[in-house]
Amino acid sequence: MAEFNLPVNSIVKEGKYFKAPEGASNIRKFVIYRYDPSNDDNPSTDTYEVDMDTCGPMVLDALLKIKDEMDSTVALRRSCREGICGSCSMNIDGSNTLACTKAIDDIDGDVAVYPLPHQPIVKDLVSDLTNFYAQYASVEPWMKTDAPVSPDKERLQSKEDREKLDGLYECILCACCSTSCPSYWWNSDRYLGPAALLNAYRWINDSRDEATGERLDDLEDPFKLYRCHTIMNCAEACPKDLNPAKAIADIKHLMVKRKL
Repeated sequence: MAEFNLPVNSIVKEGKYFKAPEGASNIRKFVIYRYDPSNDDNPSTDTYEVDMDTCGPMVLDALLKIKDEMDSTVALRRSCREGICGSCSMNIDGSNTLACTKAIDDIDGDVAVYPLPHQPIVKDLVSDLTNFYAQYASVEPWMKTDAPVSPDKERLQSKEDREKLDGLYECILCACCSTSCPSYWWNSDRYLGPAALLNAYRWINDSRDEATGERLDDLEDPFKLYRCHTIMNCAEACPKDLNPAKAIADIKHLMVKRKL
């Protein structure tokens, strides 16, 4: 599979142009990245004129209108349309975000839509996130405990301990943060990236989990954790307003404390 690496202007050719229906007066242009590794030698961008009088307010509305009414060959992922599933993550107007929550009116000029950067391309706007999900799985994102489950009550947690998970459990694994991180672009084969590390900290920080030492031992690696250089692109890109950089810093702090 080919990789989409920013900047792309030098490698992407201009493709087809699709005009809006005759009589449309409220038109916005959408410039969409097109690439099929099985057929195309080079990627291109196709331009679509969309009649905004018959289109919803979000970028995903326009993409679905384009696919349904203008060009059924456009490939993209989408599901919930509510900013919950993370499926429609892509690079819009130069920033990683969710197409379903990105308002068209917040964008000046033509709307440029590309796949998440520096990931293999399956087709068009669909990135191959196999490595991303494997890294998430590697942090074992589930409760680990040796204590038996009580037959008459749940594993209890104080209100204060529960609040420590705020800003962590809300991650929807959209990959916007990791694919905006230069350190992840350069070392994605070994650096776990912001999303996986934020989810690792979610369980390290859970008072019910009994594997904190084991989890920290697994992250004690020159690349898994320490390739983060606090560039902060991850926090800027997160559509849920989370701060993976802080979670990574907190893990590093725990690493230091356990050695004192």
